[in-house]
Amino acid sequence: MTEQPEIRIAPFEPHHLGVVVTLSIRAWTPVFASLATAMPRPVFRAFYPNGWEARQKAEVEAVCHDPDTAVWVALIGETVAGYVGIKIHAEDAMGEIYIIAVDPGHQRRGVGAALTAFALDRMRQEGLSIAMVETGSDEGHAPARRAYESAGFTLWPVARYFREL
Repeated sequence: MTEQPEIRIAPFEPHHLGVVVTLSIRAWTPVFASLATAMPRPVFRAFYPNGWEARQKAEVEAVCHDPDTAVWVALIGETVAGYVGIKIHAEDAMGEIYIIAVDPGHQRRGVGAALTAFALDRMRQEGLSIAMVETGSDEGHAPARRAYESAGFTLWPVARYFREL
């Protein structure tokens, strides 16, 4: 049996940005490969006219600079293995895991579970009563769905439809 590494959760700092963006792109490559086949081509092109990597880079950077999103990194030694961003929706007494990613080299080693548990603990400390996370229903998001279900989240079915004009 492989020993689990010691995972330390620390606040995001500006010098983490480059590695957070890079690990996000690496982590989401299989997800976007799945989305490219699952989504209607015109919708995928409309969402990602300059490529999904460019949009995700911009979104990750925006989240990391957003004063309404608290971001933490998971460190193994001094290596950033993943990160999580949390938004508080005080009007609903709800916390949201807004973004989460684990570097592929550290996946399936407890990093995602540690980040999720940390996020849930932070939400409890804020006095929130509900936690939310959103993901896709395509095959590329299957690992994320399994992780959230393992953490006790219950699926709320939502249908989103698109039509080319």
